[in-house]
Amino acid sequence: MNNDQGAAVAAAGIGIGLLVILVFLCIGLVLHILFSFCFKRICEKCGIKPGLLIWIPFFNFIRLLQAAKLSGWLIIPSIIPPVGLVIGIIMWVKVCEARGKSAALVIGLILLPIIFIPYLAFSE
Repeated sequence: MNNDQGAAVAAAGIGIGLLVILVFLCIGLVLHILFSFCFKRICEKCGIKPGLLIWIPFFNFIRLLQAAKLSGWLIIPSIIPPVGLVIGIIMWVKVCEARGKSAALVIGLILLPIIFIPYLAFSE
């Protein structure tokens, strides 16, 4: 293989790598918009005005805490992973109760959030 072929192969590899990165970024953006919209609907159905924070990653957790009738300040200790997991579970239990759903729905929210968060957002 001469230098021209090697350069062409390297350029093709870089192009494919950039395409893969672009695809993952687009999928991430679509999932972010989907979940943010679902969080917005959940907040509205729990009587909380979602505002712009609902569209900002990490800060949307504040509005969900408020929808669960918990203090938004719980976002600070939730930075610690085990504490954040416990706070998240408590938050989702309270959100499910506020929406009139069974607290057992939290198991589904943890295992299959792509299915159960939209269910929680769009069900009556």
